[in-house]
Amino acid sequence: MTSERFPTTTPEERETAIEAASMAIQRGDLVVLPTDTVYGVAADAFDPDAVADLLDAKGRGRDMPPPVLISTATTLDALARDVPAFARELVDAFWPGPLTLVCRQQTSLMWDLGDARGTVAVRMPDDDLTREILERTGPLAVSSANVTGLPAATDADQAEEMLGERVAVIVDAGESPVGEASTIVDATGSQGRILRHGALSLDQLNEVLEPLGATLTDA
Repeated sequence: MTSERFPTTTPEERETAIEAASMAIQRGDLVVLPTDTVYGVAADAFDPDAVADLLDAKGRGRDMPPPVLISTATTLDALARDVPAFARELVDAFWPGPLTLVCRQQTSLMWDLGDARGTVAVRMPDDDLTREILERTGPLAVSSANVTGLPAATDADQAEEMLGERVAVIVDAGESPVGEASTIVDATGSQGRILRHGALSLDQLNEVLEPLGATLTDA
């Protein structure tokens, strides 16, 4: 596959890029997207073949299921169940933003993200362009745009170098503003813990929770 790259400098270019990415997702293809952290490679979360292609492109197995990006915080309850109170406080404070929550997934979901063991990792990115794409496509399985073991892409050039032959569309929005992956928090129980350190520190998260008598622990 030869990827097509779309700039987003003007309003017209932006709309063309959003439409091209949305159509590619609907066809079952992979797309490189900008986010507020690093660039991501995306697939329709409800298309098992597309998700399998995503894992294969990254060199990952089913034991490393991709997170899911959503366009609005209210979508969390459509994907996750038994979301604890501390997680909702973090959502209020840090979504949209570089916070990924691992929750118990809704049992009714008809998808296959890999060996997720009944969980789903969910994030709402602080990137208007990608949220516009998400509004048209619905939830997307998105992992950092890199081959596993290499640094995550922070611009379209890096993403194209690693994944250009595996994706249909690359949306080029310049350099990632943060350049660091999201912080992942386990929210499958009443006591939260950090699973991966990232753009949000433990102190930042606990600053929100401590007034409520809750704190996160370090993995």
